[in-house]
Amino acid sequence: MEYQYIIGGILAFILGFVLWHRSTGMKKTKESRENIRDEVVKSSEQVLCQSENATNTDIIIVGAGVAGSALAYTLGKDGRRVHVIERDLTLPDRIVGELLQPGGYLKLIELGLEDCVEEIDAQQVFGYALYKNGKSTKLSYPLQNFDQDVAGRSFHNGRFIQRMREKAASLPNVRLEEGTVTSLLEVEGTVKGVQYKTKIGQELTTYAPLTIVCDGCFSNLRRSLCNPKVDIPSCFVALILENCELPYPNHGHVILADPSPILFYRISSSEIRCLVDIPGQKLPSISNGEMANYLKTVVAPQTPQELRDAFDFAINKGNIRTMPNRSMPAAPYPTPGALLLGDAFNMRHPLTGGGMTVALSDIVVLRNLLRPFHDLSNVYSLCKYLESFYTLRKPVASTINTLAGALYKVFSASTDPARNEMREACFDYLTLGGVFSNGPIALLSGLNPRPLKLVLHFFAVAIYGISRLIVPFPSIPRMWIGARMWIGARMISVALRIIFPIIKAEGVRQMFFPTMLTHYRSQVV
Repeated sequence: MEYQYIIGGILAFILGFVLWHRSTGMKKTKESRENIRDEVVKSSEQVLCQSENATNTDIIIVGAGVAGSALAYTLGKDGRRVHVIERDLTLPDRIVGELLQPGGYLKLIELGLEDCVEEIDAQQVFGYALYKNGKSTKLSYPLQNFDQDVAGRSFHNGRFIQRMREKAASLPNVRLEEGTVTSLLEVEGTVKGVQYKTKIGQELTTYAPLTIVCDGCFSNLRRSLCNPKVDIPSCFVALILENCELPYPNHGHVILADPSPILFYRISSSEIRCLVDIPGQKLPSISNGEMANYLKTVVAPQTPQELRDAFDFAINKGNIRTMPNRSMPAAPYPTPGALLLGDAFNMRHPLTGGGMTVALSDIVVLRNLLRPFHDLSNVYSLCKYLESFYTLRKPVASTINTLAGALYKVFSASTDPARNEMREACFDYLTLGGVFSNGPIALLSGLNPRPLKLVLHFFAVAIYGISRLIVPFPSIPRMWIGARMWIGARMISVALRIIFPIIKAEGVRQMFFPTMLTHYRSQVV
């Protein structure tokens, strides 16, 4: 018995010693790992600090599309040292970003970039022609109080971008480089710069106090800076019609077709862009002829008679292109040292052609916010200060975003009688002229971006639709009165279900009660 106690005591001692030694070793290993990590972080910070001290760049811009190029010129003109990194500096070839609304043209003037629509065969646009069931109406932009040259512009997207790139690169403090940004350089939650690969495959890093990501709708960097909720409600099928005339010259044409709208607008003196919207993401195959057959049998009969021969010729020519239509509310993470802009930050359905207007308006807001800062090195204070950007941009951005989403849903055909009545009411409301057309067109064009006016006009359409159903009251058979009033009540429900989710995504407080946040300026500047 004593022997067993002795043996048990020895085993307990050995086991206790092993456990003690192991725990001590693990503690030392953990401490060692933490020390190594701290040393690595300190070393990285020292390298970054040395690089930042050595760098001659104030702002890095990722992407040289519409937003990136315009921003580079704007900040460079203000004396900033700007390094722009663009994946491909050859002439872009896109089927969207071809219509600049008058509100966007005014922003272009404000930024000193209005000459970028010159010498590219850009066409002036003075409004829209709206078609439905063989009826048409002309909706002109309310331009009476503006200079003669203020109008919309339509053009080849690539030509416009190349002009802006040339303008930005003409400034001695703007460096435009071809390369692919692979990642943001982040230390303890602060973006210090980017890592990128040059055209010849060389991997480099560059540092700046502020990095602005403008790498477009396919951005591979946005996930680090926002919560992207990308929706793809439809796709555009694109054609170019040659050597023909639009029924209403210098106007965009919107056909309220079945199942969804068709767009026509001139992009040069000899070319008309046609965009056929197809709901969902599944498209007829181009390779086996399904798409051509769909365009000829379903779409062509709904196009204006004056354009059908050119439309059929474009189909037979075979240069049919497609692109998904993306929508994404702005949902940024305020991140020291970094900012999102353009389609990498915020997208809406391209039906109303508002994307470039939003981007240029955002650039004006950002430029005005940054102007008081001669030194951008205090990244935490700058980040806090720039939170006001997300509110100050809202009146323009939220109006155009909400209108684009709402109009797409209203203009699309539906099996719901209330939705179809809403569609009819919208067309008839706009044909009334005066304030009934000028108000919505001023909103759409970016000339008068007022969120409250948008909501008022939207529900005015619904109320107008109800009045069409029940007036004249005595002439309606009694058995139909109840059914029509029921459809009228459902129209209000449809209006609510269309517009409220969009407003919620935009942010009710920011959209209708924007706070100027001026106290950040007094604290930081």
